[in-house]
Amino acid sequence: MKRLLTLFIAILCGVAGASAQDLTVASFNVRYQNDEDNREGNGWERRCPYVCGLIDFESFDIFGAQEVLHPQLLDMCARLTDYDFVGVGRDDGKTRGEYAPIFYKKERFERLDSGHFWLSEQSDRPTVGWDAALPRICTWGRFLDRRTGRRFWFFNLHMDHIGKKAREKSAELVVEKIRSFCAPDESVILTGDFNVDQHDTIYTTFTDSGVLADSYETAAKRFAPNGTFNDFHVDRLTDSRIDHVFVSPSFRVVRYGVLTDTYRTPTAESEELVRSGNFPEEVGLRSYRARAISDHFPVVVKLGFAR
Repeated sequence: MKRLLTLFIAILCGVAGASAQDLTVASFNVRYQNDEDNREGNGWERRCPYVCGLIDFESFDIFGAQEVLHPQLLDMCARLTDYDFVGVGRDDGKTRGEYAPIFYKKERFERLDSGHFWLSEQSDRPTVGWDAALPRICTWGRFLDRRTGRRFWFFNLHMDHIGKKAREKSAELVVEKIRSFCAPDESVILTGDFNVDQHDTIYTTFTDSGVLADSYETAAKRFAPNGTFNDFHVDRLTDSRIDHVFVSPSFRVVRYGVLTDTYRTPTAESEELVRSGNFPEEVGLRSYRARAISDHFPVVVKLGFAR
């Protein structure tokens, strides 16, 4: 009996240890701050508490964000106090223009190195590449996971939404950079808004690279009730996934999810209490409008280091 108890305790400890070593990774396009969204009721000031609340509640260990302007970056840093970040503004390599920052938990990870490059023929400076509409940037970092003692690379990007050639060449450039930065046996994570879904041939630049796999395809468990772009319409459906988390073979993908969380804002009918015979008379509902937290749903992936 004592031996059985010891074995049971050992199994429990092994399960707990494996869970503690998992990485919760995410990609989240938070939508840039702009006046048009304010007029439509989707302004950053309204959404920011929900964006940060979701990140905090889901407890992402490390994640790539996109479309983050400098004031938004400051807002996120003020609310997400457990995190530090790496990244620069794409317009000047400092604070102007959108960031593609990597946020990471300060206590868990040590940043060993970091940098960035532009998705352009001249990748070492702020430039617009090929037929792109805007300058585009990729942020990278190399981290030590203090919990496991493992080191890994993390890349985060936002590819152009207009230039098809720019997307094609950007994908090739990123794979080339990963190969040049990282040794073949090193662990790599690539997140971002790729503006390319799983049906596009450009997507295969990553999946056929021999370096990366789509975590959606390799996940042991998957929950994806929608694609990743919603355009602030929570009542629309797509199978297109343009936000991805690609990982190297040194990771095992435990879970993959697209988080379709919403929040509510009042309508003209919000004062009226709606009752139903399906629940107690003391309970009622009010008419509110469901809104998306961003115009992209975040992708969250639970990873483990392969033995």
